[in-house]
Amino acid sequence: MLGCRMRRACLALLLIVLPCFAADRLGAQEEPKAKELPDAPLAKQERQPQQSENFLHSTIVTLSRRSIVFPEIATDPNPLGVKRKFKLFVDQSVAPFHFVTAAAGSGIDQARDALPGYGQGMSGYGKRFGSSLATSTSNSFFGAFLLSSMLRRDPRYFVTMRGGFKHRVAYALSRIVVTRTDDGKLGANWPGMISPLMAEALANSYLPVKEQTVGRTFQRYGLRIGLNTASNLLREYWPTIFRSLGISKIIPASNSNSTPAPAPPSTPSPSRPDRAEARQN
Repeated sequence: MLGCRMRRACLALLLIVLPCFAADRLGAQEEPKAKELPDAPLAKQERQPQQSENFLHSTIVTLSRRSIVFPEIATDPNPLGVKRKFKLFVDQSVAPFHFVTAAAGSGIDQARDALPGYGQGMSGYGKRFGSSLATSTSNSFFGAFLLSSMLRRDPRYFVTMRGGFKHRVAYALSRIVVTRTDDGKLGANWPGMISPLMAEALANSYLPVKEQTVGRTFQRYGLRIGLNTASNLLREYWPTIFRSLGISKIIPASNSNSTPAPAPPSTPSPSRPDRAEARQN
């Protein structure tokens, strides 16, 4: 009888302990699942906005640096005064793109024997190179300084950061006829359309006699408008190319007028008050 009672007591004790033990095991198995399910997708979702924010931030930082190749790319939305427009004309006159396009254009003209009055050889190439530089410089003087100051137009190129490839190409092409005024509004790009014609008309004073005709002047004017259009496409994507090549990492920002945004105040951590006091001291 005593053995039977002991067996029944042990069995009852097992029936009481086993469910509790099983419940603890099930709870321990369910807890990591409950923690792992929401944590895994959240980590993946946080990477995408962080990558887009880094891409946008790097583009903005690149645009804030004054370009040596294209000094007319705007680095801030503030309007330009007469002195800054004249400085922009000087910067354009000594920009590398100014000399590269003149050298390449002169080489192409000599290869196809354009401007035959200049002849061939180094002498002919030097004359073509000099006339190309003179025409480009006068184009910048009329467009970036004189006409922009008289008509209150902003001669800079403002890169758009919205839309895809087609939108940005259409935007770059439209900058030939549309530009920003000194008031920040959109207006007709009279300096961009008139200055090439004035530059080519002035070029008739030093080009060969056969080039000093109305037909040849307007022909050169059309070629210069096409060159300016192609240059706008390169200006539009130049910050992207500049950032992709990693040049912005080795060239410091030269925009001394811009002031960095103030950093947000740091909130002391309740678990480590000694660190907050060390930062304040």
